[in-house]
Amino acid sequence: MLRLYKTPWLLKKLLPRYTWHREVQGKVLFLTFDDGPIPEITPWVLEQLEKYGAKATFFCVGDNVAKHPEVARQALAQGHKLANHTFNHLKGWQTPLQQYVQNTEACQQELEKLQPETESLFRPPYGRITGRQAQQLRGKYELVMWDVLTNDYDQRLAPEECLRQSIKSTRSGSIIVFHDSLKAQRNLMHALPRYLDHFTKLGYTFETL
Repeated sequence: MLRLYKTPWLLKKLLPRYTWHREVQGKVLFLTFDDGPIPEITPWVLEQLEKYGAKATFFCVGDNVAKHPEVARQALAQGHKLANHTFNHLKGWQTPLQQYVQNTEACQQELEKLQPETESLFRPPYGRITGRQAQQLRGKYELVMWDVLTNDYDQRLAPEECLRQSIKSTRSGSIIVFHDSLKAQRNLMHALPRYLDHFTKLGYTFETL
């Protein structure tokens, strides 16, 4: 089965108004975690990040923030950033325009209860968003994609392969996607601490977007 870990350069060129990576000076990486926060996984992620002094951006499902605000607060207290991943993890290609925009705004309202007055970052679930949806959201949000997808959610993927390919695909300035979800748990718990250790030893730092 073909899995993409590194976002093709042609896709970035065709869609330049999305954020695929950050231009940086030196060795800097941008870890992101999608689909949380949930008490079963997110606190463990925070523990791993703290061990390495790493900061990350959590693209949160608004419904999870509403259900588990204490977990979201823990992420903020440790210096991480919360960002928008819709309220119900909607598939943009299958969702009417106004429903998608309203669902995104519902998530943003939950985030702003905990993290007011911060720049608005949005990542479409599954990376799927229509041109009209993007146009509507772009005035308020920076639309953040990625250039390294760990595929940790793929339960057919061997954990060591998840780690190896993720390391291989990473460059300075990379935006990397992990998932703080139950589906990703097996691969995440193998790959994340080893990924952090590998790049920390190479002199990289991990910052929020």
